[in-house]
Amino acid sequence: MEPYASILTDLKQKTDKTIKHMKEQLGSIRTGRASPTLVDTIRVDYYGTPTPLMQIAHISVPEPRQLLIKPFDGSSQVVKDIEKAIHKSDLGLNPQSDGKMLRLSMPPLSGEQRQKLVAKVKDLVEQNRVALRNERRDANKLADQMKKDGKMTEDQCKKAHEAVDKELKAVEQRLDESFRAKSKEILEE
Repeated sequence: MEPYASILTDLKQKTDKTIKHMKEQLGSIRTGRASPTLVDTIRVDYYGTPTPLMQIAHISVPEPRQLLIKPFDGSSQVVKDIEKAIHKSDLGLNPQSDGKMLRLSMPPLSGEQRQKLVAKVKDLVEQNRVALRNERRDANKLADQMKKDGKMTEDQCKKAHEAVDKELKAVEQRLDESFRAKSKEILEE
């Protein structure tokens, strides 16, 4: 086993976390369709504790452009708290309440709104790309330090750098695929 295997294992774990985080961020960006992931990041002040919406309510998609949010706790205060949290979010949606559940209707997006959302997705992907570059830099520094400490030869250090670059290229391809898929989803009518 190569002495730099631990560096690659650690890098893989970090890059997987970055990709997972980015997918969560992308899931909360509104498209023309309703999706429960749209409200994943919303936190509701539930009896004084900020709680993820999905932990206090059932979220379903009864129609392609509508979300139905039904709290597990049937009190009208919880419905009001959820409504308040949705208004605070940057989704730009207006919930309709019947006192027991909320409906979120997704209005169709204009061409200009779609372009702005694609630009937002591009910015998110770029932020995550920067995070990946930082992870690559840290992994390469660790390999250089191991070489300096005598735990790795010059050739092994060079192989470690090549393996790190190869891993990052594969992860960046996943980023690009996510960007293309989300952009396509946003731009579809």
